[in-house]
Amino acid sequence: MKHLVIAEKPSVGRDIARVLHCTQKKSSYIEGTQYIVTWAMGHLVTLADPESYGEQYKSWNLETLPMLPDPWKLTVIRQTSKQYRCIKELLYRKDVSDIIIATDAGREGELVARWILEKAGCKKPVQRLWISSVTDKAIKEGFSHLKPGEDYRNLYKAAVARAKADWVVGINATRALTCRYNAQLSCGRVQTPTLSMIATREKEIRSFQPVSYYGLKAIAQGITFSWYDKSSGSSRSYDRGKIQTLYQALEKEALKIINVQKKAKKSFSPLLYDLTTLQREANQRYGFSAKQTLNIMQHLYENHKVLTYPRTDSRYLTTDIVDTLKERLQACAVGPYRKFARRLSMQPIKSNGSFVNNAKVSDHHAIIPTEQFVSLEHMTNDERKIYDMVVRRFLAVLSPACEYEEVVIHSFIGSEQFTAKSNFITSYGWKEIYDANNFNEDNEDICFTKTTLPSLEEGTSLCVSSLSITEGKTKPPAYFTEGTLIAAMENPVKYMEHKNQHLAKTLGETGGIGTVATRADIIDKLFKSFLMEKKGKEIHITSKGKQLLDLVPKDLKTPELTAYWEQRLTAISKGKESDVSFLSEIESYTKSLVSEIKTSSGQFHHENMTRTKCPQCGKHLLEVNGKHGKLLVCQDRECGYRETISRHTNARCPVCHKKMELIGKGDGQRFICSCGYKEKLSAFQNRKANTSKGASKKDVNKYLKQQAKEASAPINSAFADAFSNIKLDS
Repeated sequence: MKHLVIAEKPSVGRDIARVLHCTQKKSSYIEGTQYIVTWAMGHLVTLADPESYGEQYKSWNLETLPMLPDPWKLTVIRQTSKQYRCIKELLYRKDVSDIIIATDAGREGELVARWILEKAGCKKPVQRLWISSVTDKAIKEGFSHLKPGEDYRNLYKAAVARAKADWVVGINATRALTCRYNAQLSCGRVQTPTLSMIATREKEIRSFQPVSYYGLKAIAQGITFSWYDKSSGSSRSYDRGKIQTLYQALEKEALKIINVQKKAKKSFSPLLYDLTTLQREANQRYGFSAKQTLNIMQHLYENHKVLTYPRTDSRYLTTDIVDTLKERLQACAVGPYRKFARRLSMQPIKSNGSFVNNAKVSDHHAIIPTEQFVSLEHMTNDERKIYDMVVRRFLAVLSPACEYEEVVIHSFIGSEQFTAKSNFITSYGWKEIYDANNFNEDNEDICFTKTTLPSLEEGTSLCVSSLSITEGKTKPPAYFTEGTLIAAMENPVKYMEHKNQHLAKTLGETGGIGTVATRADIIDKLFKSFLMEKKGKEIHITSKGKQLLDLVPKDLKTPELTAYWEQRLTAISKGKESDVSFLSEIESYTKSLVSEIKTSSGQFHHENMTRTKCPQCGKHLLEVNGKHGKLLVCQDRECGYRETISRHTNARCPVCHKKMELIGKGDGQRFICSCGYKEKLSAFQNRKANTSKGASKKDVNKYLKQQAKEASAPINSAFADAFSNIKLDS
């Protein structure tokens, strides 16, 4: 008899199969003498759509709400139904004695496998593989300590309760709002608080009143000294009169050196990437959307196999990964990373708590390179950018600290304190991995200078060559970008209404609202629903989004709901609470939500109505700002007609060099710029063909191949070439 192992992803399935010596490769599984290893592709089974519960739910009608399924139905996801059918056949093979669940070690991983078994009606014994990494060592140890499936029954109950609760609340509230106001209005436990955070930030910006602040700057012997208040230690004062008085009193005074402090200090590399941090920095650096970064990462993980699992919320490694680090260094020792990776691989790996910590790894460790050899020429430009970020951070973490000398000169002009500071690098350490001009990785707050301050003796008096009043104004909070919004979703405590400490702690422990795997999709959905829009990199709430927040019940707008649910779900997973009672409360809550929406006196107004009529139903179209340009969409949600009227491009204006928009259709398409420049598409294409100075695709490919050839060449090729020309007598 054989054991059937169900992994969550094909790549993990292949790793497990190799360790278990399964060699007979089929399209959907790998078989050995004792084990058959197959895999899901994320979820293969999910909760059925409302239409599955009766004809009355096929059309959206306020009178049919709330929908409270009993019994619940599961359905196979169409796109991956072939893999489900294969697993079902394996489940019922007569030579399969039991099932080993090897999906991700977490609540959602448990749900992936259990729903497959439930949908297939499989009653065979179940065991559980529970590991946090998929190295050979971890897999072997995990299979030698398999747990009874029954030990994780409560975790499964919590996962099902979460899925059903989101279904009931999200679908009922969305249908109720849409039917009540005849507009496409969607809401949910995660997306509505996310939209509310954007609205709150905009309100803070609108109500912000800038305040002027002042300071003093003195220059003596070429060194710039800044005034510091003796009582507060601040270099700012909001009292202009005070600074003006000080300026007049000190204008002709000399500067006296009181103390010169020199300290040797170290700056350590930022932590490894988790998905949220990678998405935030990729958005900041390259303008990539959260969804775009995730898609690129997924391709590097699944197709190129050069980076580890992307959907992780950890920035640390487990101890069992340490032994594999040298092999990973050797695999990525190509192109621009060759020098650093080879140097590190020839030294002992010093693992420490700064990047290795089992307690800080939940389901998956941080994103790092795999042991797979890298072919940079096979990557797209965007893939290279993301790969570059991950590899440089990996190399930086394994590199020594950056060492620098901090010099602080304390002085007085009259009775007022003035200070000069300098941080001069003595050993670049991990900073050598990055470009020499890009030292502020991960928003590092240390400012380095290219030269150290001149040596000065204590008690020396210097003539002040310049004394001036500095002035600035406080700045409002910045608008959200996709990167900063994802970070806010991960830590939404600031946006809680009641600041309950227990709920705030729960949000911190469970990773905020949404998950690393779903946040990009949530943001994308808010754009596609036209509840928010982009202006450059900034995210702004739309009129539709503002009205939705006015119409949606209050509970759905704050992160507290997620925190409260997570507390209950954690209790269910530990067997301390009943999933039945939790879902009963959710049903009562849903009834009250629907009732509140039905009896609401609110109104929804389309403020973006155009005079253009829909070619399908004749109603006036709405103009909306989509993520990639402007669209016309029908106001009737049942019609669904939409057309693109302009889209953002990377084409640069020849006058002001800003990016232009492309409007119109067919031969009438033309570029327009905010500066007023206009140009037909055909004229633009002719101009580019005649004046293009860029390299052709052929030239680029030739260059990349040459780079790859150099990357794979032996490190001592120059010596080899020299010796090859020497003719020795026999």
